Amino acid sequence: MNRHSALVVTLVLSFGILLAPLAAGAQQAGKVWRIGYLGSTPPTTPEVVRNLEAFRQGLRERGWVEGQNIVIEYRWAEGRVERFPSLAADLVSLRPDLLVTVTTPGARAAKQATSTIPIVMVYVIDPIGQGLVASLARPGGNITGQTFVVGPEIVGKQLELLKEVVPRVSRVAALWHPGAYAERTRRDMLKETEVAARALGVQLQLVEVRGSSDLDSAFSAMTRDHAGAFIVLSSPMLYREHRRIVDLAAKHRLPAIFAWREPVDAGGLMAYAVNAPDMFRRAAVYVDKILRGTKPADLPVEQPTRFELVINLKTAKALGLTIPQSVLIRADEVIQ
Repeated sequence: MNRHSALVVTLVLSFGILLAPLAAGAQQAGKVWRIGYLGSTPPTTPEVVRNLEAFRQGLRERGWVEGQNIVIEYRWAEGRVERFPSLAADLVSLRPDLLVTVTTPGARAAKQATSTIPIVMVYVIDPIGQGLVASLARPGGNITGQTFVVGPEIVGKQLELLKEVVPRVSRVAALWHPGAYAERTRRDMLKETEVAARALGVQLQLVEVRGSSDLDSAFSAMTRDHAGAFIVLSSPMLYREHRRIVDLAAKHRLPAIFAWREPVDAGGLMAYAVNAPDMFRRAAVYVDKILRGTKPADLPVEQPTRFELVINLKTAKALGLTIPQSVLIRADEVIQ
């Protein structure tokens, strides 16, 4: 081979080597990614629609559009915790590139269904206590995302607001669902609630609600024991029943503060809650980073930074309550 031929071969080989990554990148860019989405409640209510749209908007802002470069397979547990494992297994059988799971039971089911497919969790309480991650800073494994913290500062703030609105209250009930979370999470949640109540000088009445059939007896117990108001501790089941809880609160004339804003839209008195659409929008950031090559183990779990106080003045009036101006000026939204 003469020097000219050798030079041509060298240039061709070099050019081919340079083009190889570009070709691979173009092929990867043309891929349609498959995402499995495991939700608790289908998008048949305004709040779920709003959260889902916030997630999709977050994806679009980062260049991911359904039907173009991503396909999302949706599965809904219809509020029934026992359905999560089979739905998670179904999604895993589709071999998606990534799973998005909503609520703690959904994240647990996904984690049990796969140890290799990346998982982005949303609206999960105490992922360390649930055994989902090793730590918030270094989750390890195949799961990361956002945790919905229910700590003494959150429950304490809810009780503090309730005390400001109902200043003469001396006994506050707490509706809680024993089957919602793992033992450690459940124990810590109740302890934090008791500590917060003690700090405010109110007597706490813990009222178990194991299912929707227990709600009537729960309100009878609160009334019998002279609770002057109540809070609702976070739980997928209690969230699903929030409209009925609102109706029972009105029937028994009991002021309440909730861990989600949706009950206030439905006629509940108050909510001090995490801004849910913001959490779902942030979940899209995790999806984007993982699809672009970052490992879940290298993405710290985020805690929410945006909370909202929502007050229903119509309900306050029906209960004979006057919301102090000091509370109203702190509200993010006041429903007339």
